[in-house]
Amino acid sequence: MKPFNRRQFLHLAGLGMSALAVQQLLSACGIKIPEATATQVLPPAIPPTSTESSSPTPSEIQSTQTPLARPDLVIVHGKDPESMVRKGIEAIGGMARFVKSGANVIIKPNICVGYHTYEYAATTNPWVVAALVRLCLEAGASRVLVMDNPFGGPADQCYKISGIAEQVNNAGGEMEVMQPLKFQKTDLPQGVQQKSLNFYQDFLSADTIINVPIPKHHSAAGLTLGMKNLMGTIQQREFIHNNLHESIVDLVTLVKPTLTVIDAVRILMANGPTGGNLNDVKETDTIAISTDIVAADSYGTSLFGKTPADIGYVQKAIDRGIGIGDLSLLKLQEFNADA
Repeated sequence: MKPFNRRQFLHLAGLGMSALAVQQLLSACGIKIPEATATQVLPPAIPPTSTESSSPTPSEIQSTQTPLARPDLVIVHGKDPESMVRKGIEAIGGMARFVKSGANVIIKPNICVGYHTYEYAATTNPWVVAALVRLCLEAGASRVLVMDNPFGGPADQCYKISGIAEQVNNAGGEMEVMQPLKFQKTDLPQGVQQKSLNFYQDFLSADTIINVPIPKHHSAAGLTLGMKNLMGTIQQREFIHNNLHESIVDLVTLVKPTLTVIDAVRILMANGPTGGNLNDVKETDTIAISTDIVAADSYGTSLFGKTPADIGYVQKAIDRGIGIGDLSLLKLQEFNADA
């Protein structure tokens, strides 16, 4: 009898028969099986689990695909702050990437003084803050609190004069006056200069923190950017002016914003941090968004013709591995929201 070839053997195995069963069946029929084929180990056939097609579903196909790389830093130019914020957040992955349903969100702008309106570039643009509030609520946040710890007047007055309170309330958020009892001494395990400070505890328990500094000249630190804006999370800030730059970096080891949104719609070029002269204000119509506060601040230095090495706390954060300061190493997306 003609020998049974390998293809026929594999066909029977493919019908659900094991290698051993195929050998036994053919031997009983007096059919000779080539040794190389008979001794081949075949995987057992997997029986169908249902009568439905075994083709993968679209979701299964999608789950096996590599997601598109998101930018590390988004830079948006334009004339409408809300449009700039919305398109910038969309470009970095959408607010739902950072705010889950039911999340407790804190937005931390710079509201340091109560005697200048936002046009003087000492306080964050109210419409940038309001756009972020709306996006958080649209993503499903249960509550969006906006707060700062001003040094230039009572908080209520600063919130009102800056214009931020009105816009936040219109957007559905809540302004919170930071209460002294909520500041508690907290250890800084990774602190170099500061080993403990009185932190506002809500910042340590929030699900999402969005840091929204306005870039401006600062007489002691060189510039106020994202990392320095976190000074508003502590009490008795005078304690950290000893070795200020190292102390600012210490803050970032504990308070870690989910997002940093650099509000450079207007920037204060001189006489910061309080300003008071419109001649010191430059309109750049720009915002920058990053999950890396160091990358955001590094970009912020360029708005003043500087580099990260020119601002002590930015360079120290890079040296301590807090984030990336070399923008050439980042995936950067820059566009005009009005286009």
